[in-house]
Amino acid sequence: MTTKRILILGGSGFIGQALYRELCPYYNTYATFCSHKGYGNNHQFYNFNAAEEGLKPILKEVRPHLIISALRGDFDLQIELHDFLVSYIKNANCRLFFLSSANVFDAFHHFPSYEYDKTYSESIYGRFKIKIESRLLRLPPAKYVIARLPMIFGQHAPRTVQIDKAVQQHQPIEVFPNTIINVNGIQKLTQQIHFIINQKRTGIFHLGSTDLISHYDFIRQIVTRRHHKPGIFKQVFTTNNTRYLATLPKENNLPTHLLTSYNEVLDEMDLIRKNL
Repeated sequence: MTTKRILILGGSGFIGQALYRELCPYYNTYATFCSHKGYGNNHQFYNFNAAEEGLKPILKEVRPHLIISALRGDFDLQIELHDFLVSYIKNANCRLFFLSSANVFDAFHHFPSYEYDKTYSESIYGRFKIKIESRLLRLPPAKYVIARLPMIFGQHAPRTVQIDKAVQQHQPIEVFPNTIINVNGIQKLTQQIHFIINQKRTGIFHLGSTDLISHYDFIRQIVTRRHHKPGIFKQVFTTNNTRYLATLPKENNLPTHLLTSYNEVLDEMDLIRKNL
């Protein structure tokens, strides 16, 4: 095993857990958990609650070469924590890998967004991600990676669980027919992040499918393929025109075998369904 030490902040979340499983066979990988039980006997996991304690003791013990931020929770606490991390990164042999969101572009409606387009958001969540991105962008380029993620799907993805529950309970699923998106599956996402880490790539990456689809069409296909029934949908029109919430790569491209399409994401979920 390589001596590179990786610390995943938010290792008990959906993406954090998947990243830990992907990276731990290859790196000396540690992670934090907050409210999830079952990690107390795992010496690679540290209990961390940003509202109650600082990160210094964990950093002192782990001495990570890479910190992956996959945290969720209070926005103000996260901004404060990332201010601390930026200061720490400046003076340490360490890089910061921040999982951002396509929502940093959600105020732009008429076209997909690329890595170095100006960010602009009309949502609280998008503006929160922009604030953290802006802090990382003050670091030397070799010190950070920003990965902007679209909607992520997989067996235990919160969105998938919500869809399955709605179908089982005969409840309507909210969909946006005029919103064009790209997506990713959890398996491909973790492979992409592993590649970026292994190749010591830096900068901004857009980790979504290479093709686009309307939100309504994608969710409808999930329901049909996983449950073999039409489903009940509540169509929401936020605008009379087509709206894009999609991030595509232009400069920081990945190898072909690491690219994905929305049909591959659907195929992955279809195979998952057969094993449920």
